[in-house]
Amino acid sequence: MTDYYSVLQLLKRFGIFIYTGDRKTDIELMMSEVKELFDNGLIMKEDYIKAQMVLKKKLNEIEN
Repeated sequence: MTDYYSVLQLLKRFGIFIYTGDRKTDIELMMSEVKELFDNGLIMKEDYIKAQMVLKKKLNEIEN
């Protein structure tokens, strides 16, 4: 999990497609979905942490 696209692919594997038209909202929803996947034991801790880091970085880029 190294970039935004890889997080999209992770979510896609579970049938999760997010597009609201607002990039910031999309990323926030993605963060929430990744957390749900982790909380339900569907992804490993390492993947969860990496995905959250990638999404936080992307969110910071958008906000600045």
